[in-house]
Amino acid sequence: MHTITSFEDLTPLIGTHLGYSASHQVTQERVDQFAEATGDHQWIHVDPVRAAAGPFGRTIAHGYLTLALGPVLLHDIVTWENIRMGVNYGLNKVRFPSPVPVGATLRLGAMLSGAESLGDDGVQATLELTFEVEGSPKPACVAELLLRYYFNK
Repeated sequence: MHTITSFEDLTPLIGTHLGYSASHQVTQERVDQFAEATGDHQWIHVDPVRAAAGPFGRTIAHGYLTLALGPVLLHDIVTWENIRMGVNYGLNKVRFPSPVPVGATLRLGAMLSGAESLGDDGVQATLELTFEVEGSPKPACVAELLLRYYFNK
């Protein structure tokens, strides 16, 4: 676990793999809740009977649900303290190389690939996120995440 309280805490970590989150089981209930929230009710996500005969043999999580778990899982790896505000600034790249089957165990790995000062006590951190499914040779999702944090003066 890394605790960041200032821009100076980040610079020695650039290029460093920060670690892994705890494991998180992806449930059908969570997938159904995500479908309800987004309106994406495709059968490969929400119909276990039909999905059993489909290409993945069971229902799978939405790719964007996997990505949306990033902030929660990232808290297991790095925490930010002494901040007045944090902002999700966006993503540079996102890929979903393999599915996340419902019932699978997912974890997140993170590397700090960059950090730049924004002035006014702000920093933009670039993190390379890799979502891994236990037992799968390919990651479920890889993404380059941009976060902005503004420290207390």
